[in-house]
Amino acid sequence: MRIWSIHPMYLDTKGLVALWREALLAKHVLEGKTKGYRNHPQLNRFKTSEDPLGNINHYLSEVLKEGQKRGFRFDPGKIPASSGTNLLKVTSGQLVYEREHLLEKIKKRDPVKYISCKDIVNFSAHPLFRTVEGEIEPWEVIIK
Repeated sequence: MRIWSIHPMYLDTKGLVALWREALLAKHVLEGKTKGYRNHPQLNRFKTSEDPLGNINHYLSEVLKEGQKRGFRFDPGKIPASSGTNLLKVTSGQLVYEREHLLEKIKKRDPVKYISCKDIVNFSAHPLFRTVEGEIEPWEVIIK
């Protein structure tokens, strides 16, 4: 499961579709509707927030918006209207790590998307997140 901290606009088609599915799975975990993935490290930032379901729904609403911009047929009925949740924090180091991780993926999967993103030094965070200075998040599983 990868719930990106970077804005979904940087994802290629496969990445955006996978994010939609994985964030919906995260929503089901937070709702107690599945037994799998309950202890996935990327869910900790949602689980420990003041409003886990509101935050994952806000997260999904932004993925939905990006999908709609691209003409995808994500089902808006899978999420309620986004509530006015507080922003979650993400570290600058996490965003740098995710940028590099994504660029490696799309370099192979989608060379056109790679070319459009490779020279962007700082990727924006997903709108749910507020960037703070810091290293890679402790929940991240580093893939080398």
